[in-house]
Amino acid sequence: MVKLITIVGRVIDGLPLAQCPRYVDQENENISAYKQQGEFLLKEISRGALPNSKMIIFLDHHSFHYMVENGMCFMVLCDSSYPRKLAFYYLQDLDMEFQKFNVKLKERIIRPYSFIRFEGIIGNIKRKYEDARTQENISKLNSDSSHDVDVKSEFFSQIVKRRRRFGTILLIFH
Repeated sequence: MVKLITIVGRVIDGLPLAQCPRYVDQENENISAYKQQGEFLLKEISRGALPNSKMIIFLDHHSFHYMVENGMCFMVLCDSSYPRKLAFYYLQDLDMEFQKFNVKLKERIIRPYSFIRFEGIIGNIKRKYEDARTQENISKLNSDSSHDVDVKSEFFSQIVKRRRRFGTILLIFH
């Protein structure tokens, strides 16, 4: 199921603009830790450390899926068993809805998560993807599309190790 966290952020500065509403099943989940990890990934994308436009980051029994389009990053945390093809359809739907908003409005936002108008839209789209067994979602899974092409994957721990190594190198040169 599309789970826990959806983050929409600007790539240029790594600022998270919107997130999914918090009414989803949150039992026994460390929401704030996953949110921080998502924000960390957004920062890594903004600084160019994750140069792929689509990627899956494995973390415990979950996976972050992200897609970068038009200077924006759309990211979702799913159960590892959730079909990756559906996760990318979800992100694509978010991108299509996000494009309907005025570009200058998105550029003016300076505080994290202050694009509250988009949170309801995220919730509406998320509901369509919660159950991978609906007829609409099964049709998407069976379709011939490019959602499975060129999607790289990596473990979250590898990204953190690389960042620590990079941070240590920066300290040596200063």
